[in-house]
Amino acid sequence: MLVSILLFIVSLSVLVFASDKFVGAAESIGLSFGISPFIIGVTIVAFGTSLPELATSIASVYSGSSEIVIGNVIGSNITNILLVLGMTALVGREIILDFDVMDVDMPLLVLSSFLLVFVISDGEVATLEAMILLAALVTFLYNSLGSSSLDDKVDREKVSLKTYGMLMFGGVFVYLGADFTIQAIKSISGSLGIGEEFIALTAVALGTSLPEVMVSIAAARRGKHAVAVGNVLGSNIFNTYAVMGIPALLGDLVIPAGYMSFEGPFMIFATLIFAFMCMSRRISKWEGITLLLLYVFFFGELIHKLP
Repeated sequence: MLVSILLFIVSLSVLVFASDKFVGAAESIGLSFGISPFIIGVTIVAFGTSLPELATSIASVYSGSSEIVIGNVIGSNITNILLVLGMTALVGREIILDFDVMDVDMPLLVLSSFLLVFVISDGEVATLEAMILLAALVTFLYNSLGSSSLDDKVDREKVSLKTYGMLMFGGVFVYLGADFTIQAIKSISGSLGIGEEFIALTAVALGTSLPEVMVSIAAARRGKHAVAVGNVLGSNIFNTYAVMGIPALLGDLVIPAGYMSFEGPFMIFATLIFAFMCMSRRISKWEGITLLLLYVFFFGELIHKLP
């Protein structure tokens, strides 16, 4: 049991560390092309910080534990909004939005949440549904990148071969970290006699959201609120479309019974709260505390549901 817990901690740490290196390299490459910080936040950084979720989900399908996928996605989406955004608002004292997130990006996020719950409502994710999710992801990326021309005001970095090497290094160790993380989850759940989906909703969702925590808080401290909010918003869209869609094409996904009674509706609730707070173009410290309290409530409900 102790060996499994140690393996989980080490493999998850490798996963987060490798993701951070991947994101840093990808961000530098994006800046070298003159892409604006918000677009980098909502696309490149968001995708990079969602790599742990994607990697663990793919690894879970190949290891025969596909029920981890839905717990990983829903748990991470809730954690990103309530914990990551809450801590960002608390540490940064407030988040100021100098752009209209309610114009396109937030409606797309809300739509993605409702679409995910609709897709899993019948207890499975069909191949056609997976293709629809991925088509929605392509549409989101096209809209984000197509609506923004290259920013000449961005300081373009000169990218060396070392940066591209770091990109490959990060990708390889993300895969290895994810593979060993899933092995540890299966061992721990077996020893404790609890479902793997519970660990996915809690420990895995929290661990794989660490990149979002670090990126968003660091961005808020530097006054880059656009990157912080764009990171959370983009990560959740990537989770819904890519982390559900890609594994569903690789194998059958098991959707445990009960997700429609609490976890799915609560994810929609958290997303709507996020949208409501963004209407005023600022998220105060007290709103951040409210988000954190809601996360404590979510965690408590999951423990209460344990047999």
